[in-house]
Amino acid sequence: MDSTISAHIRTDLKRFLRRFESCFPDQNTRNYLRIYTNGLISNLPRKNGEAIALQANEPVRSVQWFLAKQNWDHQKMKNKFQKIIAKEHSAHNHATTHSIGIIDETTFVKKGDKTPGVQRQYCGTVGTKENGIVTVHLAYTIDNFHTLIDQDLFLPESWDQDRDRCRAAGIPDDVVYRPKWPIALEQYDRAKKNGIIFEWITFDEGYGSKPEFLRQLDARNQLFIGEVSCAFCAWTKSPKTTMKSGKRGKHRIKPRLVKGGRTTIEVQKMLGRVYTTFALFYGLSRFFVANLDKIDNASVAKVLIFTTN
Repeated sequence: MDSTISAHIRTDLKRFLRRFESCFPDQNTRNYLRIYTNGLISNLPRKNGEAIALQANEPVRSVQWFLAKQNWDHQKMKNKFQKIIAKEHSAHNHATTHSIGIIDETTFVKKGDKTPGVQRQYCGTVGTKENGIVTVHLAYTIDNFHTLIDQDLFLPESWDQDRDRCRAAGIPDDVVYRPKWPIALEQYDRAKKNGIIFEWITFDEGYGSKPEFLRQLDARNQLFIGEVSCAFCAWTKSPKTTMKSGKRGKHRIKPRLVKGGRTTIEVQKMLGRVYTTFALFYGLSRFFVANLDKIDNASVAKVLIFTTN
């Protein structure tokens, strides 16, 4: 990084970090926040805790101590950051109203077995199975502005079943295994509570193939566009439903399918039909698969889905 640009960024960064001082218990901890963030934008070839500490002429383990052991209010800092984004980067501050939330996960290759949540699994960052951890993220973009606004560790079931291992790694007892889509939905709800507005939400098939995740977004009146697997089942036309229970004295709160009605087919069997829209029906929610003409053959793993009002 050019030294002039770096100095300019450091000045802005210092001003920005002051807005989070109330999240830290003392001046020493605030100083290490500054040291750590300055290290991340430095020219260091490896930006680990040891290298950042040595560059700042601090004890070799001090930055690692700050990250792992020092007490500071993570959630308060996250909430403050999201409120800043909601206030300064909403549609009122940009030329477009198209604010988009992006739900995704990422993997980090790790050595050993001590890092919280580490196990052998597919790592998208390298394209193979490796020893690594997975984190679920929520990003926000509007116009030419984009930023991550939330992240959580995905704790595998094998870790959740070994609480002694969790405690040794510093994982609190209330952090347990949860599928990734409820984690993402919780991040979405938290951002909305902090005032962030998403015109659209987007995600890959890891989330789009979870019907309950789609139902929950629809229940929140959230428009979205995402991916589903070609094995995803759908109707080509909305099926007939009824509120009749079929049993005397029983009252339904959701419609059920009429017996003998249309059956679902896999999305991959819809391929090749030009400019046809297919309805996916869940309770009171409708989702649509679009632009299937752009998919060449049944070997394609994903198609787009989107919601309509």
